[in-house]
Amino acid sequence: MASRNEASAIHEQSPFSNDRDRLLIPALGSFYHRADPLAYALLRIAFGLVILTHGIPKVLGESHGSMGDPMAGATNMIANVLNLPFAPQLAVAAMLLETVGAIAVATGFVTRFFAAALTVEMVVICFAHAPTFAWIDRGFEYPLILAFLALYIAIMGGGRYSLDRWLPRAL
Repeated sequence: MASRNEASAIHEQSPFSNDRDRLLIPALGSFYHRADPLAYALLRIAFGLVILTHGIPKVLGESHGSMGDPMAGATNMIANVLNLPFAPQLAVAAMLLETVGAIAVATGFVTRFFAAALTVEMVVICFAHAPTFAWIDRGFEYPLILAFLALYIAIMGGGRYSLDRWLPRAL
């Protein structure tokens, strides 16, 4: 197992650091290297905020897009589409993940845990909607790309600009 410093060094290494000879404009290599951690932080923040827009309506009981009652919609999907027991409790768990988890990912706090949990949620949503979601009409590509973004964030962790950097141990 890599030490914290080794893991940090692996994460901090830019994919552009060894590609100077391959770049059309080699001088951009140093810019890409410097911008990489900030770009990743912005991606992580944007992802968390997008997920949060799905959690807040569930918390407040407000309509969300075409869904009049998001919590009832989530409960219905869990009970009647996925045929899982404890649908109301699982809907609350989804609501908490889409609020607390989204804020945690956006701030980079316990990032890998919450991003992994969001990966699972997005994959479940993909499978739940696969029979009825068209590729473009209702946006099957939306939960699919969110699943891959969550997986990427779960693998990468919080990054340089995150609260995880202040934790004594990484997940």
